[in-house]
Amino acid sequence: MRFQTELIPATLIRRYKRFLADVRLPDGQEMTAHCPNPGSMMGMADEGMRVWLEPNDDPKKKLKYGWRLIEDGGVFIGVDTGVPNRVIGEALRAGAIAPLAAYETVRSEVKYGENSRIDFLLQQDGLPDVYVEVKSVTLSRQTGLAEFPDSVTKRGAKHLDELANMVAAGHRAVMLYLVQRTDCTRVALADDIDPAYGRAFDAALAAGVETIAVGANITPQTVDVGELLTFDR
Repeated sequence: MRFQTELIPATLIRRYKRFLADVRLPDGQEMTAHCPNPGSMMGMADEGMRVWLEPNDDPKKKLKYGWRLIEDGGVFIGVDTGVPNRVIGEALRAGAIAPLAAYETVRSEVKYGENSRIDFLLQQDGLPDVYVEVKSVTLSRQTGLAEFPDSVTKRGAKHLDELANMVAAGHRAVMLYLVQRTDCTRVALADDIDPAYGRAFDAALAAGVETIAVGANITPQTVDVGELLTFDR
């Protein structure tokens, strides 16, 4: 996935009201950028961090910059929670995720379960349908280890329950975690942050839901799928 507009560096002053961030541009000008991340962004919103912004000239948008990346000591971290579905969608259609490469038909945002939409439904003649739910992982509290979630997510637990129902109906179901940071090789659950999600995950795993963790190659120009990562459980 290539960013539509060339990103520019800035310095973070503060992030507030979830969707707003005050930043300082290289010329010293201060302005407010859109923060496309409703999560806690634990460890990702400290004053003085180097950030990367995407300018826009859309007259319908009040804010002319969108916060896309953090750069911390050479490590890039993705901020935009809308990016993972774009990246994974491109990768699935290109057959770039080995456990799912046999599927040629990739549909997005398909209705299923109880008033829900699955991120991706994969189909192929002679194979069971695959329901794929994508989660963005950005939290890291231990060197080399990415964790999910970074806050309580009742919606995430609901998705796990619905994936288990798809397995019971004879389909494949996959919880796919995209790690939007370049310094991790392993993924685990942050049970201390959301024990209920951990319990829902274990129940889904026991029901036959599969888990795939994928890294990301991130630069100020592109975000692409990287290598498969180890999931610790």
